[in-house]
Amino acid sequence: MAQTVAETAEARLKRMQMRSWRRGTKEMDLILGPYAEAHLATMSPERLDLYDALLGENDQDLLPWVLGQTPAPERFSVLITDIGAFARARLQPGA
Repeated sequence: MAQTVAETAEARLKRMQMRSWRRGTKEMDLILGPYAEAHLATMSPERLDLYDALLGENDQDLLPWVLGQTPAPERFSVLITDIGAFARARLQPGA
């Protein structure tokens, strides 16, 4: 049987950063990529676990959640609110 090697904290952050920029849809790349760059390094372990779980969701679900078109599942609601606010702030003139 193959032995599983634990992912280091650094490798996890790199993986999550890459996954944030390479979603499958350009819209989600441009939302999650900058958010990950700005926040991953300072997230608590619990927040990292939640964000990692969010990365497993489909872009077709994520985009309407971030845009407020459909409600996000309760466990992601605070995180989605933060991501949406971050994305909107980046689009403001002078930001």
